[in-house]
Amino acid sequence: MIKSSSIYTRVDPELKEQVERILSKLGLPMANAITLFLHQIIIHGGLPFELKLPQNRLPDYSVLTKEQFDNEMEKGLSDLNAGRIIPSSQVRKNMQRHKKA
Repeated sequence: MIKSSSIYTRVDPELKEQVERILSKLGLPMANAITLFLHQIIIHGGLPFELKLPQNRLPDYSVLTKEQFDNEMEKGLSDLNAGRIIPSSQVRKNMQRHKKA
């Protein structure tokens, strides 16, 4: 098949670099990966994966009862005591990454 159509898009440079590193390890050029993705859309009749919000979203504290709020605080303290914490610097980086998306 002769390729005569082009797709141009702008993406976050960091995202592009991360994807290119992975594809390089697979020996797959970006254009081929995009072509594979487009074929998968045809095969699946839509996106080849499910789109959904992450299950670990933070609750809306403004609508919690006092008991629910206390339970959430206990969960947080339990995570802190067990060492299941993320440094604030990493939280900031994650938030900045999501803002760009």
